[in-house]
Amino acid sequence: MSDKNNMEQQFNQIDFHLLHDDCPCEYLEQISLEPWFSDYPFSMLLKLKDTPQSQRYHPEGSVWNHTMMVVNEAAKRKKESKSERTLMWAALLHDIGKPGTTKIKKEKITSYDHDFKGEQLTEDFLSCFTSDVSWIKSVAKLVRYHMHILYITEKLPFGNAGKMKQETDINEVALLGLCDRIGRGGSDPEYEKKVVSKFQEMMGR
Repeated sequence: MSDKNNMEQQFNQIDFHLLHDDCPCEYLEQISLEPWFSDYPFSMLLKLKDTPQSQRYHPEGSVWNHTMMVVNEAAKRKKESKSERTLMWAALLHDIGKPGTTKIKKEKITSYDHDFKGEQLTEDFLSCFTSDVSWIKSVAKLVRYHMHILYITEKLPFGNAGKMKQETDINEVALLGLCDRIGRGGSDPEYEKKVVSKFQEMMGR
């Protein structure tokens, strides 16, 4: 029971820093070195450190490095969200599906379906700490649909715009997606804003 209480305290601390820090990555980097961070479910986040990404799209390196940049970007923009807490946890967990889906073939790194896998893993992670099913679902759906900006604007066959509209808020997807796209090495924020605006227009906002 004490271990469970300690884990809940750690979750609450992460929750606090996500909502109140200008740069939550500073706290997250610090706790990622703690022994307890290798315990489930925090270990799901620790795996991001050892998960590589395509240098072409992610010159910043590992999924962890990218996630820290996205979390900081979300912290700057959280006031634009209908639910700051939902946005911040979605930013932290948006690529939680990558460790299990990343493949390296002939030096090409892919992580197909990490958004769909991430939905379930997000539910698994958050269910360890809260019984608020509605909130868990809202975070998980943002994780599931965070790649839809790419799918929709590039007319790729992986998306499901109708289901996305039913299951989540288009503008929240757009906000998380903007943080995701800006939160990587060498990004052009103005270009990414235009892409996200195009997505919103195509979805009828």
